[in-house]
Amino acid sequence: MHVNFLLFEGLTQLDMTGPYEVLANAPGFTVDFVAKTSDPVRCDRGLRFVPTQTIASAPPCDLLVVPGGPGTDDAIVDPEWVAFTRGQGRQARYVFGICTGSLLLGAAGLLRGKRASSHWRARELLSRFGATPSDERLCVDGRLFTAGGVTSGIDMALKVVAELCGEDAAKLIQLQIEYDPKPPFPGGTPKTSEPAVVQRYLEMSQARYERRSLAVDRAAAAMAP
Repeated sequence: MHVNFLLFEGLTQLDMTGPYEVLANAPGFTVDFVAKTSDPVRCDRGLRFVPTQTIASAPPCDLLVVPGGPGTDDAIVDPEWVAFTRGQGRQARYVFGICTGSLLLGAAGLLRGKRASSHWRARELLSRFGATPSDERLCVDGRLFTAGGVTSGIDMALKVVAELCGEDAAKLIQLQIEYDPKPPFPGGTPKTSEPAVVQRYLEMSQARYERRSLAVDRAAAAMAP
């Protein structure tokens, strides 16, 4: 089972590294990190990652993994990234989008008529790509796996392993990485967080939301029929 992770500037590292920790431990899995060039790629918080393949050299994959992050706003209007995602996604047996990575899947035309999730602040934008937004943390529609926010990528990666390798394999990995989350505070979603916290985040993220909304409009307008 070969896995290709997309590696674009401005991605959120945990969207990638969380699922990677799970999938890299799955029996028989090989992984590549695909970027435009072989140069290190900077994530949204400054960490740099070294690609193992480029768009030009990447082999087909069984599982395509698309992380999210602020850089998604640029990737969805980048013809190279959109075309590569479309081609790889159509050939892959399974497609896995984490957080706002689902927006790139949408721009590539891979979400039409599908249920899909994303970070809650961007979820409604999926409808502009012909998808039905879902507020599920883990959304599965056929061969398409989409996870809600950043940390949900770990949960969904375990679900992907269970689907592809069986529950026992997923449970062993969950034990190996001692994945037993117990957040120190209630919250983490708009429904479970205190209203004042939600309102503050809405205000903090409004400018980014407006930029992203414009980028989504551009990407949706550029979609192939």
